[in-house]
Order: sequence, then C-alpha cells, then structure tokens
Amino acid sequence: MFAKAIVALSALAFMLPLGGCMDDNSGKEEEFDTKGVGLFIANEGAYSRSTASLSYYDPATKEVQNEVFARANGMKLGDTANYVAMFGNKVWIVMNVSNVVFAINPDTFKEEDRITGLNSPREIHFVSESKAYISQFYDNRIAVVNPSTCEITGYITVPGMDDSLTASTGPMVQSGRYVYCACPSYQKKIVKIDTTTDKVVDELEVGIQPIAIVLDRNDNIWCLTNGGGWEANPVGYEAPTISKIDTGSFKVVETLSLQLGDYVKGLAIDGSRENIYWLNSGVWKMNINASALPAAPLITTDSYSLYALTVNPANGEIYVADAVDYQQPGMVYRYSTSGSLIDKFYVGIIPGSFCWK
Repeated sequence: MFAKAIVALSALAFMLPLGGCMDDNSGKEEEFDTKGVGLFIANEGAYSRSTASLSYYDPATKEVQNEVFARANGMKLGDTANYVAMFGNKVWIVMNVSNVVFAINPDTFKEEDRITGLNSPREIHFVSESKAYISQFYDNRIAVVNPSTCEITGYITVPGMDDSLTASTGPMVQSGRYVYCACPSYQKKIVKIDTTTDKVVDELEVGIQPIAIVLDRNDNIWCLTNGGGWEANPVGYEAPTISKIDTGSFKVVETLSLQLGDYVKGLAIDGSRENIYWLNSGVWKMNINASALPAAPLITTDSYSLYALTVNPANGEIYVADAVDYQQPGMVYRYSTSGSLIDKFYVGIIPGSFCWK
C-alpha cells in the first residue's frame, strides 16, 4: 500500500463507477446459501485493474469458493479490496481505490448496501450499531458513518497532518469509549479518539510506520511498525518494532526491536487475546507476558511474499496469505496451533485481509 501513495489521484479517473443505487448489477447471478463457520478473504487484486475479489473458505469441508461477490451479484468488486470485517449480520468490504464500502449478506454474498463518498478508504471500525469510523489514505480525516443508513455523518480531523499524499490513517482498536488509530504511511504515531465527541484527544509517537495494532486481554495495545520499509523513506528508516502500549496511561511500556531490513506484516491475536502473531520470513508467535522476542518462528517458509494472517478465534488455527508474485492467484495456508500444515488453497490476486463468520 505504501508504494501506491506516489500515484497521482488523477489516475483514478478510469476506475469502475459506483453510484448510490443498488440496481447496477449486470451478468448472471448465482445463488449461495452458506451456513456455519467460514472465512472470508479479501483479495486486493492488481492495482488500477479492477481485479479485486472475495473468496470464502469452509474449514469443515475444506472447500473454497472464489469470486463469490461477482458470482452472487453479477458485477466485479472493483479496485483494491483493502479490508473485510463482519458486523451487524453483514460483511463489510472496504474498496480502497474504488472509494466504496460494500455490505453483503454473509450467507448469500448478495449486496445489501454500500457506503460512498469516501476518499481512499482503508479500514472500518464499528463503534456501535449507529456509528463506525473509516480510516482513509491520502486524507487527514477519518470518516464517521452510520452503518444503519450507510451515510457519512461527519469527519475526525487528525492534527499535525496535512491533507496530502503523506496523510493517512489505518488500523483501529477500541478500549472503552476510546478508539486508537495507527497512522501507517509516512507517519509514526497512534491517535486516541473519544467516541463520545468524535475528536482526537491525544497522540503517541511510536516507531516509524505503525502498520498494525491489536488489543490484548489486559487492554494493552500491541503495535507493529515496519521501520519505514525502504532507506529513502522521507520519515526515516530503522529496525521494525513491536511495542506494548498501556491504554490507561497511553504510554509505551515496552518496545522490542527486530532486525534492520526485516520485512514484517500481518499482526494478529488469538481468540483468548493471550498470544500475538506476525509475519517475518515465517510466522512468529509470542505470549503477551513475554519479555523478549522468540528465538525462532513457529512456522518457517521459503516464501518472500507472505502478506497477511489470521487466527481462528475458536480453535487457534493459523491462516497465512501468500501473494506469490502479486500478479497471479495467491495462496492461503492453514496450520494447526503447533504449526503443522493442514490445508492450502488458491484464492484471488494478493489476498490481504481476513474476516471470520
């Protein structure tokens, strides 16, 4: 996503048009009726080519269905599926370049609503049934949305960040009345938002480019930074870090440094919220009470294109997305809690986000 910041916004003029109406489907529509536990995979697709897609995997049968949105609705998702989440009996798919968030039925995959009028939406966090926050790329504002009506009701301006290609907000977690949002692209801070006023009330500097955050069972935030990712990054270049942040004091209480040049991705936490996982030439696992990084990864791999991961909250199984060459269909690997391979399957181009049903 960081490399995309250099692309001028005018280049988006050719993208798939998406209006507020819901009758623009074309083509054959298939009927689905899925039940039970399942995994949605949002595949980003090739940037600017409108090849994003949605996959669905049934862990019980080991069956994967690809292009389920297009097959159920008779139209393509659009350009760059950045994030997928479930809330209020709907699955929400954030389309970054197409500037839309789709809401679909989790069993039939049919579109039920959509949010438009956004500026490069990145992730969505649901505060309540009547309020959600949508972080954005190329923008110093977080959109405030009513999920019930899919209307934008306001914006939260992040201070100290001008409205330019370096402006961005990203992943969010919530503790009590406060939402914490990491600013990943060309930034090095996490902002604290009061959900009763929809205003930023504090900010905390962490390492360069905080790309992921999770909340543990003790209400501590764990933040993964990528250190800038490249030597010429105007914000700086340093070793990636994993930081522990106390939400009560909103201070960093511990920082663990990786190696300079490590390519880290995909911070996740298990269902008990006791163990965190991340990607760095393999899958690493660390208990939240550990005082040092693990000596070796839980899962080793020869792949240099690991892109995202999730942990099944019910049984702790680990799912890892491999973007392969970022042009052909990606792979998802399913592992046991001990790191043994259970299954692998092809999905769409650049699988980048997971959501459990």
